[in-house]
Amino acid sequence: MVSSGFAPLVGQAPAVELLTRAVTQNRIAPAYLFTGSQGVGRSLAARCFAELLLSNPRKSSASLRHRIDQGNHPDLLWVEPTYSHQGKLLSPAEAAEMGLKRKTPPVIRLEQVRQIAQFLGRPPLEAPRSVVVLNQAETMAEAAANGLLKTLEEPGQATLILLSPSVDALLPTLVSRCQRIPFYRLSEENLAQVLTQAGQAEILQQPQVLAIAQGSPGEAIASWQQLQAIPSELLDAATQIPCSVRAALELARQIDKALDTETQLWLITYLQHRYWQAQAKPGLLQQLETARRHLLNSVQPRLVWEVTLMAMVDL
Repeated sequence: MVSSGFAPLVGQAPAVELLTRAVTQNRIAPAYLFTGSQGVGRSLAARCFAELLLSNPRKSSASLRHRIDQGNHPDLLWVEPTYSHQGKLLSPAEAAEMGLKRKTPPVIRLEQVRQIAQFLGRPPLEAPRSVVVLNQAETMAEAAANGLLKTLEEPGQATLILLSPSVDALLPTLVSRCQRIPFYRLSEENLAQVLTQAGQAEILQQPQVLAIAQGSPGEAIASWQQLQAIPSELLDAATQIPCSVRAALELARQIDKALDTETQLWLITYLQHRYWQAQAKPGLLQQLETARRHLLNSVQPRLVWEVTLMAMVDL
């Protein structure tokens, strides 16, 4: 049964129904847009859907699943945001392995979109069609998005799957060429099921992490990892409003030195939840949101924290 291909996916029955119907009726769209919060199952659904699209009666399903998991199926291209370092594109995992501390978030680049066009320029080698998955498609710069638009106009014997938090995060012209599949945050029961199956049941005892996750298992796991990665002394200091300008500057120095940009962005989310639950002044939340925007726009992190923390002293 086709729907069994989505067995690992929990709490996303509407999406499973739409995708299952497309396969059983052999009405596969040239492009899909999976929308929803990070960590609710979009990536897993893309893997399950890709497995169905790439299935071949002459190959075992176990072998196909293994090749997809290992990233060595010739008719599947999985595209992730990258960093550019010394002329090479590196995934976040590769950058971390090299010990590189990046000041800006990774993005999907024009070079990667060109690789997609090259990949789709040949017919599939084994499967009935080629499949391309773009994770975090919202990170595409305008040039990359325009390049992808040309590919979507003539996808050939292929299906593209874009993953993005919302339709608003992409160019309207891209969205108009995709069939949208919405994904939703999980119920408490489904969230507990996923975390337990993933061996992360201890997170269920972390109310602050669960509050940040808001029904996203992936976000819960990522937040728990981020929380553990921040030195406890620094976390304690960051949760206290600086008592003086000097203290604010010192805390800004410590945050910039100890944490990469991704962890700093998560720290802002953590602090916002702490202050909101404590019914702090709205000005604190606004200052932190401004800091987030500056970090995402590649403003020097230490300067961002200095301005933010000094402003908190006066609130």
